Amino acid sequence: MCYSGPRMTKRKGYRDWRWQALWWHHFFLLWNTIDGQTRYSITEELKQGSVVGNLAKDLGLGLSEIFDRKLRIAPEAGEQYFSVDAGKGELVVNDRIDREALCAQSASCVLPLQVVIEDPLQLFRVEVEILDINDNAPRFPSNDITLEIAESTVIGVRFPLESAIDPDVGSNSLKSYTLSKDECFNIRVKEVAGGRKVPELILAKVLDREKKAVHRLLLTALDGGNPVRSGTAQITITVLDINDNVPAFQKTLYKVSVSEDAAEDALIVQTKATDLDDGQNGEIEYSFGAHTPDAVLSVFTIDHVTGTIFLKGELDFEATANYEIDISAKDKGIPRMEGHCTVHVEVLDVNDNAPEIILTSHPKPVREDSPSGTVVALISARDLDSGDNGKVTLQLPKKSQFALKPSFSHNYALVTSSGLDRENVSEYNIEITAIDSGSPPLSSKKIIPVSVTDVNDNPPIFTQPSYNVYLKENGVPGSILFSVSASDLDFGENAKISYSILDSKVQDVSVSSYQVRQ
Repeated sequence: MCYSGPRMTKRKGYRDWRWQALWWHHFFLLWNTIDGQTRYSITEELKQGSVVGNLAKDLGLGLSEIFDRKLRIAPEAGEQYFSVDAGKGELVVNDRIDREALCAQSASCVLPLQVVIEDPLQLFRVEVEILDINDNAPRFPSNDITLEIAESTVIGVRFPLESAIDPDVGSNSLKSYTLSKDECFNIRVKEVAGGRKVPELILAKVLDREKKAVHRLLLTALDGGNPVRSGTAQITITVLDINDNVPAFQKTLYKVSVSEDAAEDALIVQTKATDLDDGQNGEIEYSFGAHTPDAVLSVFTIDHVTGTIFLKGELDFEATANYEIDISAKDKGIPRMEGHCTVHVEVLDVNDNAPEIILTSHPKPVREDSPSGTVVALISARDLDSGDNGKVTLQLPKKSQFALKPSFSHNYALVTSSGLDRENVSEYNIEITAIDSGSPPLSSKKIIPVSVTDVNDNPPIFTQPSYNVYLKENGVPGSILFSVSASDLDFGENAKISYSILDSKVQDVSVSSYQVRQ
């Protein structure tokens, strides 16, 4: 496949002239720091260093701002795969991107990035859509498929075959199957839950073991790429005779819902099949289908006599929300006849994950004269559960001097909500509580320390408003007459005090003849 470079699309957020004015007010940050969203689209497997887009241009930033404002990709937000070329302001590929490894067979594969710049603190949301290329051919779990079919089997009976696997998605994914020519067999494709395509071998003509005891067919799986890629499996069919009735299930599809916190050994569903034959030819043994994946076998078990399915492992809605299980019913005749049904298990979510608070940017010290609305830190919240169990609300203690302002997609800014006084409180440990909407609700807490920096807002104060000093005449120059002291509630340089005497006259003599010794 030829490739001419990444395809990019962009969508910019709203900016107006007021943002440019507020840019220069370095001593406070208002909640205009969360900007709009930029989106790029690239194909997977780009070389390291490939340009995704001009991040500086698309975010409205000059190249000098990339350095001065410390533009970076926030941790846990795609920094492994992308980096910023500070010299050009470009977002570039930093590591191999395998769409199948990142998103499996999800129809959409988007990497959300959070780009942070400082002074003033801003957060930009950047999304990089990873487009699929046809880099995988369909393949069968086994290259050899063996079947035994009685010559008395009636026309139209279906034999489910093992599905091919193609990690690609969309037009590049598995699309169809073909079967080598054989007058006794046709192929039909059955689409099951999740869009998975299962090939079924259909008996088109009565078998005659005396004429042909073995049929060898070639099954081919084709994807929709350009050029088309394919994989094959050899089917070997041995024709048997006697035992002419196939076990038939009461239902072809059983649907059941079970909570993810169901106990081990819980009964899931009972399947039931009947066989019109007598004796051993009519005795049925139940089992999971021959191609049942380990993900099902590790969670469920089946009673071979009754066809009842039980839970033997733990369910986790967040990991797997649905199971589709092939059930086989075989009689004990010679040859053994086999019928199939499908059990669809829907896993119901319970509130078993507490919400999580994530610090997107570390809190910065805030001046005590900062206005209300000054941004202190950027945070986000998430919950792995679904529905109401995954809806998260953030709370601050009552009478807090801080507030949370929501942004997009569970992102928040922690801002000041009232005036600060360093002389009263020099450091806050802000407790944020995240609560989900489950029943009962789950919660978690996070402490964010915020330091308040000093402003010179307190004058020095003497210990007394006035002092009376009595002197003897003819005092020796340089002798100490009296000591005074003052204090200042501010901190650091703002609290350092110097003393001086204001120029005035006493009995026509200038007080400048007196000196202050610090």
